[in-house]
Amino acid sequence: MQLKHNILKMYILKGVLWFMVAMPIIVLFFQEHGLTLTEVMILQSIYSLSVALFEIPSGYIADIFGRKKSIVFSTILSFVGYLVFSFYGGFYAFAIAQVLVGIGGSLISGSDSALIYDTLIETGKKNTYTKIEGKNYAVGNFSEATAGILGGILAVSSIYLPVYVQTGILFFSIPIALTLVEPALNKENKLERSLKAILKVVKFAIIDHAKLRWFIMYSSAMGVATLSMAWLAQPFFHQVNVPLAYFGILWAGLNIAAGITSINAHQFNKNEENHKILIYLALLMSILFALLGLNITMFGLTFILFIYFLRGIVTPILRNAININTTSNKRATVLSIRSFIIRISFAISAPILGFLADNYSLSTSFYLLAVTVGFFSFLSAYKLYKLD
Repeated sequence: MQLKHNILKMYILKGVLWFMVAMPIIVLFFQEHGLTLTEVMILQSIYSLSVALFEIPSGYIADIFGRKKSIVFSTILSFVGYLVFSFYGGFYAFAIAQVLVGIGGSLISGSDSALIYDTLIETGKKNTYTKIEGKNYAVGNFSEATAGILGGILAVSSIYLPVYVQTGILFFSIPIALTLVEPALNKENKLERSLKAILKVVKFAIIDHAKLRWFIMYSSAMGVATLSMAWLAQPFFHQVNVPLAYFGILWAGLNIAAGITSINAHQFNKNEENHKILIYLALLMSILFALLGLNITMFGLTFILFIYFLRGIVTPILRNAININTTSNKRATVLSIRSFIIRISFAISAPILGFLADNYSLSTSFYLLAVTVGFFSFLSAYKLYKLD
């Protein structure tokens, strides 16, 4: 098996893992089991906390034992989690499933990007990383878009059917992960195996390295924005009376939008040291959430679309920036620190957003996102600009 095939295999794995036929209707699936929107958002908080608690250790595990092993275990846990969704019901069963899927998510978070980056280093193509990461992200979004259409169609027959199909699809991610090849770069340059070593990497990313610190904070703000939009989109569709059959089509359109911009993300940041683009993206994201709060109508779908456009641009740019500012033996751990902070931030904000939507209005949730995301992303972007 050749190392150069890793990139193609990661594209395929991304496509399978993101072929999420259940996502366009998952909130309705939870509500069908009697959960309120607040409880749904608490479930997302549980998921995010599960990811967060295992995020840094999992990145460290990947740096020590290999990215391939971490990815393989991730696929297994995600599959088992969806088995629980398929055969059990109620808040507590779903909470257990979210923990399993969350740990699975933490094991692949950072490991996938680190494996791709080190593969490109060894094959002499490091400078293509932003383009490759953008394509990988696009594969995921196009896959989710296709799955979204199928999920909407299946849901018309039964709200449970997309979850069953999702479980079957996740099974196929396991053999794909098993065919990956571990880059020699990671085999030869291991980190010291100790808690002290983990804390040293955390200190490096959060305290010692100013650019990494602000890139991670910016990622956190944008991560909360995009995760919140993903989970508030379905209640929005429902409130503006979108027919269930069209949920999947809308979900597909949003992910295609993110996929298109992610393919071309490298064009937005040709000068990797120019951080003005991050200031513009921060302001745009804040304005779009404010406009969405003012338009809980069919027209508001336009602003959701533009939020997804921004999502496609931001993710590859930020991952590339973090990769550039760290070394191979720390890379998966640093990327996991980024994801850890994103997930902790979302775990805190999700129940608040759900409570506001249940007891006040969706608009109130969007206004809160406009203020908080705007403040933290603009502050981080400004700090990076001053460091140039």
